[in-house]
Amino acid sequence: MSIERLRDCIDELDRKLVELLNERARLALKIAEKKRAAGLPLSSPERESQVLENATATNHGPLPREAIQRIFRTVIAECRALEEVMAFDRGDEARGHPGPDSRCQREAG
Repeated sequence: MSIERLRDCIDELDRKLVELLNERARLALKIAEKKRAAGLPLSSPERESQVLENATATNHGPLPREAIQRIFRTVIAECRALEEVMAFDRGDEARGHPGPDSRCQREAG
């Protein structure tokens, strides 16, 4: 296979990865919403450890275990950041995120 064809294959995989990452983020947001409704903390170190273990258990290389862990730690961190932004945008004062409208109202009042 030519270099160009191999690059085309990588480009296609990258598009699929982006789709899958966004799908994962949407599911994480749904879980965060359910946690908020139940009054549960957003962060779950036990679950994050489980996610890392699941990801590394299915890894058969050539990426080493540590690389998979770094990638998934980044994915988890980005999903958590998205959850925080969404909480802020919603004005989730119970989580310490006043949101734009609430903050403006307090500053004006």
